[in-house]
Amino acid sequence: MNQHTTLVTGATQGLGLGIALDLAARGRTVLLHGRDRTRLDAVAAQVRAAAPEATVRTYLADLADLDQVHALAARIREAEPRLDALVNNAVAGGGPDPQLRQFSRQGHELRFAVNHLAPYALARGLLPLLTDSAPARIVNVASIGQEAIDFDDVMLERDYEGLRAYCRSKLALIMATFDLAEELDGAGVTVNALHPAHLMDTSGVRAYGLTPVTTVDEGVRPTVRLLLDPELETTTGRYFDQFADTRAHEQAYDTEARRRLMVLTRALCGES
Repeated sequence: MNQHTTLVTGATQGLGLGIALDLAARGRTVLLHGRDRTRLDAVAAQVRAAAPEATVRTYLADLADLDQVHALAARIREAEPRLDALVNNAVAGGGPDPQLRQFSRQGHELRFAVNHLAPYALARGLLPLLTDSAPARIVNVASIGQEAIDFDDVMLERDYEGLRAYCRSKLALIMATFDLAEELDGAGVTVNALHPAHLMDTSGVRAYGLTPVTTVDEGVRPTVRLLLDPELETTTGRYFDQFADTRAHEQAYDTEARRRLMVLTRALCGES
């Protein structure tokens, strides 16, 4: 059981920490990702103390920098003998100032970069390890908050608002989920997205000025189910609202919109 290895991005707080603690309690090997070394080491110590039988390793990277994302994938491929699951959980929320347009290291709109480009690039970089470890699973933490992408203004240079940027980036993540699932059909790697819970009690929700209405644990349970439930071993290319297999925003089923998004995504991620 301890050989089952899962990478959780954004594992130093909130949902990511909750997922890590749950998996560690089951005796799994958990790879914790964070962008602050002090916090990452402290969380690793917390997880080890809570689950002494688990194996815990840490990986440092800022997902707002695609160079660091590519380097992270390379380090994991080199260091880890197997990878059974990837949870793309790290997130840039609406932000404390919704009118403040922020940028990634490469100059892309921050929410699009962290919530869509980074998960895409990381999954791409880890595919050799995931396929070698198959059956394996990728779970992308999305949101019920989804807004259609304007392909004439993908980076929201006009009428910027942080929550709008967040909702568009999460729809982009779902669209990429569907495309990657189709590409990997038959490869033994499933790819699904979910809305874990509504307004969980996290720092990101509070930073935007919203009042939490659910606990983090309510989001952990459906996420871990997608990772471990044997009945979902072959389920792929789906969007879940917690435990319910449901439809995402209609644009996610628009094949031309998905094609345009993937052309842009591959270019921004440096794929030939």
